[in-house]
Amino acid sequence: MNPNRRQFLRRSLALALGGVGLQTAFGNLNVLAAAANTRRYVFGDYKALVCVYLSGGNDSFNSIVPYSATQYAAYRQSRNGLVSSGGLALEQAAIQAQSLTALPASGGLPGGLPSDGGSYGLHPALAPLRSLFNTGKMAVVANVGTLLQPVTQAAYQAGNVPVPPQLFSHDDQSTYWQTSRPDDANADGWGGRIADLLYQSNAGLAPMSISLANENRYLRAAIVNPYAMDASGVDKMSYLGDGSESWIMGQNPGGAAAYNALIAEGTQAHVLEREYARAHSRAIDNYEIVSAALDSAPPLTTPFPDTSLGNQLRMVARLIGVRTALGMSRQVFYVSTGDYDTHDDQIDTQQSNLAELAQALAAFQAAMTELGTGPDVTTFTASDFGRSLAVNGDGTDHGWGGHHFVLGGAVRGARFYGRMPSLVQGTDANPNANPDDTGYGQIIPTTSVDQYAATLATWFGVSSGDIADIFPSLHRFDASNLRFLG
Repeated sequence: MNPNRRQFLRRSLALALGGVGLQTAFGNLNVLAAAANTRRYVFGDYKALVCVYLSGGNDSFNSIVPYSATQYAAYRQSRNGLVSSGGLALEQAAIQAQSLTALPASGGLPGGLPSDGGSYGLHPALAPLRSLFNTGKMAVVANVGTLLQPVTQAAYQAGNVPVPPQLFSHDDQSTYWQTSRPDDANADGWGGRIADLLYQSNAGLAPMSISLANENRYLRAAIVNPYAMDASGVDKMSYLGDGSESWIMGQNPGGAAAYNALIAEGTQAHVLEREYARAHSRAIDNYEIVSAALDSAPPLTTPFPDTSLGNQLRMVARLIGVRTALGMSRQVFYVSTGDYDTHDDQIDTQQSNLAELAQALAAFQAAMTELGTGPDVTTFTASDFGRSLAVNGDGTDHGWGGHHFVLGGAVRGARFYGRMPSLVQGTDANPNANPDDTGYGQIIPTTSVDQYAATLATWFGVSSGDIADIFPSLHRFDASNLRFLG
């Protein structure tokens, strides 16, 4: 990187407000207040949050399954229910073979054995995660979903308690999961709001928020521009040498010089032109910084599965491995995998999906051990929603609440957090037989996304006052910190 480029980077950071002026003009007035909090957070350690988004809505009731007699009987009836043949219920012995050995509650802290007194195991495809749970590196957070405030079956059916709009819609619920603001469809992501608060704690110039799965709402922010990378590495702008034409490959330096002149700082007359030039300059700067760090790092020895999610998490591990070279004390990552909308052919599809998930997560956790960052990195799952408890033949419909995994050395693992819902199936004669059911097959969440996210943000270093600002509905729930992180 040449000296002029370094000077440009320093000036760009010093003039950070210039990069957000356009957004402020369009109504994001909180930007000025956030930008005024210069260096409020200074950390002497390193931490990273890694969001693993299961796009489409994972059926967690076939991911974490009871094998104890009473709970399994209810599960089997709900999952095989009224279908004429087959069904979705997994065999009891197969679940017991993947049993989760939970620790009891201790020290007056939340988390312990499943709240319903049952014994649970994992879907067989999730076998690589069993040892992580049983050795205390993974926890289950039960029945999480988008909520504005606690909701009971009676309140939901009477319609006298507000619920997130457009329940059971992929687009809307994925937005609300990633923003934790069902009251504001235009909100930035909660990962992005955290980054806006903490980015100045980083000494380096590298991007704090990195997506390995293209654009997403989770990392969208008012100040911090999330950086999108490919799982195979940093994409170089074509004029810098990744194109096929000879002039692009460096044989026409005049073309590159002309482009650099167009995006040079202070040469654009219009505010939109200036912002466009800044965006291109940031992309070039980020490429130079990140690619230089990755190129100089020793290779990871931990093997990763050659899958979409495996390759994404491998790149996250590589980026964490160069955290010191990048000058990072806090980083937020987003990866995603799809095909979880299992309206049909769920048995085969979920087998494939969950195998990819488990193998990638297990490899990533092993890589964190290799890097010596096990206690410093927390990985967690998120999804549009859970699936319906009832089946529709060989699949499930859009649901609401669902279970999630949290992994890492800081996790108070081998425990269940939150309340396990009943898996009893309603009938035509008694559709309200399950008090946790809306009456239409969807399980009502008992843990809010706000609580789940706020617990992660608190561990990450966000103060209690800023937690309340990031999650304005949090005060409506009985616990602002679920204590699944130590």
